[in-house]
Amino acid sequence: MKSTEFKRRRNQLMKMIGKDNIAIVSSSREQTRNRDVDYPFRQDSDFLYLTGFNEPDAVLVLVPGRKHGEYILFCRENDPLQETWHGRRAGQQGAIETYAADDSFPISDMDDILPGLLEGRQKVFQIMGRYPEFDQKLMGWVNQIKQQSRSGAHVPYEFVSLDHLLHDMRLYKSRAEIALMKKAAKISVTAHKRAMQQCQPGKFEYSIEAEYNYEFSLHNAQHAYPPIVGSGDNGCILHYTENTDQLKDGDLLLIDAGCEVQGYASDITRTFPVNGQYSPAQRDIYQIVLQAQSAAINKVKPGNHWNDPHNAAVRVITKGLLDLKILKGTLSKLIKEEAYKRFYMHRTGHWLGLDVHDVGDYKVGDQWRLLEPGMVLTVEPGIYIPANSKGVHRKWWDIGIRIEDDILVTKDGHEVLSAGLPSTIDEIEALMAS
Repeated sequence: MKSTEFKRRRNQLMKMIGKDNIAIVSSSREQTRNRDVDYPFRQDSDFLYLTGFNEPDAVLVLVPGRKHGEYILFCRENDPLQETWHGRRAGQQGAIETYAADDSFPISDMDDILPGLLEGRQKVFQIMGRYPEFDQKLMGWVNQIKQQSRSGAHVPYEFVSLDHLLHDMRLYKSRAEIALMKKAAKISVTAHKRAMQQCQPGKFEYSIEAEYNYEFSLHNAQHAYPPIVGSGDNGCILHYTENTDQLKDGDLLLIDAGCEVQGYASDITRTFPVNGQYSPAQRDIYQIVLQAQSAAINKVKPGNHWNDPHNAAVRVITKGLLDLKILKGTLSKLIKEEAYKRFYMHRTGHWLGLDVHDVGDYKVGDQWRLLEPGMVLTVEPGIYIPANSKGVHRKWWDIGIRIEDDILVTKDGHEVLSAGLPSTIDEIEALMAS
């Protein structure tokens, strides 16, 4: 992504916080996996959104109106020895030349420099509570200024959460962001197709997961979240991630997997038969979920409320379960009493972006948010009927089905970013037979 994109975001945010104020955003920290081994580093999404800088131990400071430069980046210094062991660093020169910082200082000098940047500012905008240690440091710097108040130092009088302003910005995707999300969706579509074609009884869930690992790595992409590869009754566990069981003839395989490209996520789910052919009972449930998804996607357009797709999916699923006599009663009463939640217990979607469950309010005040162009969301209805479900005929047991796609709200309606992946029964069976 071009540096001008990040500059535009920073300038927009500075206009929103106003002059005489300051915004501070910390990077992620490296996290220990075990002993002296760290988890792969993933940058804080807010920090990445504003800087594109992908190193730990960094702090972004925005000071609107500062004569010597408004965008300051604290980061690690160049260190030939450490870089030999752990990889290259941008250093202060790279922060300015590559990441367009107006000023850059060593992170080790932050205790000396930041109090001076805070002094005289009225409000401090920050992401509160995410990094408690950094919050404590910030309060320490403010208290340091307070000790100088008799000498005329001006202490910031208000701390303001940056979350609302920044996360509302992130909710509306630019052309550059949409291009990355389309790329992530395309890679994930290819991986899902590969998994369908490699699936057969006797293999293990982890061997199918490996197909995603291969495809993502082939395109320099990473998993956006731990993949769910659940066969049989495991498909009824919403966040199943063990992925260790053997695939059995006659079972379904539910795979929820997506990659991220330059931090931007895709999130796609398909449910298909291990042996390549849906059973009659599996077909019945699958068709209900597919119809629910179609009804929900049709509600994704400007001017509709966030909750409209969910309501549409709930109605189709409830009616479908009623028609199959899995639920009993009247449609209106079953919906009102939320009887469907026994088999459909989650929402129909979520925002999608730099986080797979992306930021942004779902309600404005007490009202569901209106959908607007540039928003990206998932649509993912499902039905889950685990074994030994009381009062449910055993032919429906062990059926867990979810169908999920990534949807962009456009000025005229919507665009399915993951449209290249088959979703109908005939399409999936044909692909698996090829």
